[in-house]
Amino acid sequence: MMYHVRWTETAEDDLSSIVDYIAGENPDDALEVFLNITALAEDLAAHPERGRIVPELRKHGVFQYRELLPTPWRVMYRIEEMTVFVTAVIDGRRDLEQLLLERVGRM
Repeated sequence: MMYHVRWTETAEDDLSSIVDYIAGENPDDALEVFLNITALAEDLAAHPERGRIVPELRKHGVFQYRELLPTPWRVMYRIEEMTVFVTAVIDGRRDLEQLLLERVGRM
């Protein structure tokens, strides 16, 4: 059974910012990061539950968000019926809780 993979605007913006930043130093590396992350996300169509539940959210009782960890990135997503929504792509070296608070503050 195949799921549909959809990217949220936030996740698209995250990935674009990461790729643009890397491209400033090395366009080949930027392309490799882009292709790696998008391929991992597309693989969720066949294996949506392969990622772990996000630990920082789990400790607050939030279990619907999962993540893949292509070092140093974190690709966060949630599954709704037959759709996987990629919700964020962040640098794994950042404090996730602080990042989420910043994002909530912008809403």
